[in-house]
Amino acid sequence: MAKKELPEKKLPKEKKGLSADEPAGNFAGDFSSRVSGLFSKSFSVIKFILGVLLLPFVFSSAVSFLNEFNLVNKDLQGIFWNGAIFFLALYLFIWEPVSIYNKGHKILEIVFSFFKPMVNVAPFLLPIYTILFFVIYGLSSLGIKSGWLLEYTLFLIGFSTVLHLVFSAKTIRTKKGDFLKGNYIFGFSFIFILNLALLAFGFSLIFKEFSFVNFCNISFSTARNMFHTVFKQLFMF
Repeated sequence: MAKKELPEKKLPKEKKGLSADEPAGNFAGDFSSRVSGLFSKSFSVIKFILGVLLLPFVFSSAVSFLNEFNLVNKDLQGIFWNGAIFFLALYLFIWEPVSIYNKGHKILEIVFSFFKPMVNVAPFLLPIYTILFFVIYGLSSLGIKSGWLLEYTLFLIGFSTVLHLVFSAKTIRTKKGDFLKGNYIFGFSFIFILNLALLAFGFSLIFKEFSFVNFCNISFSTARNMFHTVFKQLFMF
């Protein structure tokens, strides 16, 4: 009789599971993500506090700028404000000139291409069009002695300054993951102060009535008085 061949016994397959190293890897990944998230939130809190501390300087620099600018000829003041109002009307009711703002970004990226950290920061800090209009006026005024040059320049400076502030604020505000709006409060406060300082410096070169030194002194003294008043109210009984 022929022997019946017994069926080969199949060895049980090893169950797929986590290796000994995988739980440790997952734990390390979760821990690092939690640490990075905590660090990000802590940094946002610090920026929020710094932004709140900058608010008195925002107010004082605005008041100081208006005080100095009020010494300038009223008609010239009106031309500057007309440029600012024209941009707001254009932005709110007709067209958002974001393409103009983006082209200014590209100009600054090219200018600061030699220094990478400034490529990310400079487009938000520096009002490139306002600076260019000041430079163009300074060079043109050497050969052109006419009132229309100053009038057109003031209108364009008013337009470009508000353009930069509006779109910088919009860009910072729309960034995701801004815990407590720390980036927005700190970033825009710093941009506002720096832009007013640049505007004040430029006007001090154009108008003899406008003093950049007085602008700085009044800004710091007003902010100092505000801090003193708040400190006195909080800690002095």
